[in-house]
Amino acid sequence: MKTKLLFLFTILSFYAVAQKEPYGESISLAQAKKVLTAAEAYALKNQWTVVIAIVDTGGNLVLLEKIDNTQIGSIDIAIAKAKTANNFKRSTKVFEDAVTKGGVGLRVLNVPGMMPLEGGEPILLNGKVIGGIGVSGMASGQDEEVVNAGLAALK
Repeated sequence: MKTKLLFLFTILSFYAVAQKEPYGESISLAQAKKVLTAAEAYALKNQWTVVIAIVDTGGNLVLLEKIDNTQIGSIDIAIAKAKTANNFKRSTKVFEDAVTKGGVGLRVLNVPGMMPLEGGEPILLNGKVIGGIGVSGMASGQDEEVVNAGLAALK
C-alpha cells in the first residue's frame, strides 16, 4: 500500500508541476522552421548526426530533419521525445531522472507515450506551450544541447 501511495504521489507531482504553463496556439510552420534551422546548424557545427523532430500542441509532427548518416532508429526516438515533452509539458530529462533514481521512479516506464530520455523539451512562447522538440542520435546530453540551440531561436 505504501508503495502504491508513493507511486501515486510521484505521478501526481509530475502532473501538478505541468499545469502551470497552459497550451497556446500550435507552433506555426514558420516558427518550427526557425527552431529546426538553428538546431540543425548547431548539430552540423559540432559534426553530430541527429534527427530533429518538432510537434504541435496536439503532438502531431510538424517538421522532421534527419542529418545524413544518422541512425534510422533515431527517427522514432526523436518524435517520441518531442511528443513526451509536449504532452507532459516538461523536459524528458525529468522522466529520465525518475528512472535513474530507480524504485518507484521506474514506474514511469509504464506510462503510455513516455520517452524517458534527455533530449526533449516543450516549446514555450509567451509562457504557453506551443509544441515540443525532440532530438536523437548522439548522447542524451548532446541531444539536449541541440534542442537548446533550437529553442534559443524563438527568444
